[in-house]
Amino acid sequence: MAGHSKWANIQHRKGRQDAARSKLFSKLSKEITVAAKMGDPDPDKNPRLRLAVREAKAQSMPKENIERAIKKAQGGEAEAYEEIRYEGYGPGGVAIIVEAMTDNRNRTASNVRSIFNKNGGNLGETGSVGFMFERMGQIIYPLTVAPYETVFEAALEAGAEDVEETDDGYFIYTDPTELASVSTALEEALGPAESTKLIWQPTTTTELDLEGAQKLMKLVEALEDDDDVQNVTTNADLSEEVMAQM
Repeated sequence: MAGHSKWANIQHRKGRQDAARSKLFSKLSKEITVAAKMGDPDPDKNPRLRLAVREAKAQSMPKENIERAIKKAQGGEAEAYEEIRYEGYGPGGVAIIVEAMTDNRNRTASNVRSIFNKNGGNLGETGSVGFMFERMGQIIYPLTVAPYETVFEAALEAGAEDVEETDDGYFIYTDPTELASVSTALEEALGPAESTKLIWQPTTTTELDLEGAQKLMKLVEALEDDDDVQNVTTNADLSEEVMAQM
């Protein structure tokens, strides 16, 4: 799990400018709209929508933005988005999974392939790197929420599979089908989480030196800048020395 957490830490430490936050809100809105369109517009009756709304709130997305995204689905204004997963390799042989939501498959495939090619990567076939990841639910709480023992016991009672304490908080992992129920139980015990979402957890990692890490970050940022891309996950493992240099 260290590989994923370290990469998440780097992204977190970089911080996000206003433009990046606007793009993040746009991606969150798209997920909310799609979730509401696919199921019940009431978050209490729609687990995927409930998670999308919870994550949006955790990222400080305004309430009116959330409500607007749900109404867009109810009003039939939402585009017909298709969910696609791309897999490939980045600098240093790092495995990458790109999750996209698009109304034009050809445009998105072309853009993603171009970004990989321009940044030292190689887009592969579906399944080419997926075996190196496991689908999991992830819930993050700040270290200030409670002592480790308290968080561990609450997570265990809620049905979580593992709890990892890092410098950036408690990372709680669940079966993907149990994320909604576990997060609800934890919210009752510990309060709102900093983040609640489904992730691709690397089961094997690839270590990078400073140059490789910098090249990978450039590729990941270029992918995340694409409007159709929702999430980017890598199996990069960065040493403390490399992280300090970055």
